[in-house]
Amino acid sequence: VQLVESGGGLVQAGGSLTLSCVAFGSIFSGNAMGWYRQTPGKQRELVASITNSGRTNYADAVKGRFTISRDNTKKMVFLQMNSLKPEDTAVYYCNGDYVHGSGIRGSWGQGTQVTVSS
Repeated sequence: VQLVESGGGLVQAGGSLTLSCVAFGSIFSGNAMGWYRQTPGKQRELVASITNSGRTNYADAVKGRFTISRDNTKKMVFLQMNSLKPEDTAVYYCNGDYVHGSGIRGSWGQGTQVTVSS
């Protein structure tokens, strides 16, 4: 097991959640990490990423509402999600940021379900 996500749940629109991910092995150290999400029938998409030095990048759909952060000493990545919308409903995963080529793609964890009710 390389990645374990937690923190999902059911929340009303406008609410907030904070997701956590702990990484095991070599996937984390020195590499960019990202949070991805997937809904049934759609491809997994990268919503936020953070380099080892803390530079962040966000998908337009979440810009201004989500904040990604990392704790390099604990090998953890976090996603603070504010002003949640029903369209944010998805299973959220963390992994290396292989989309931008600055991270390692590891085995996917079980993810954490986020459900936003209207």
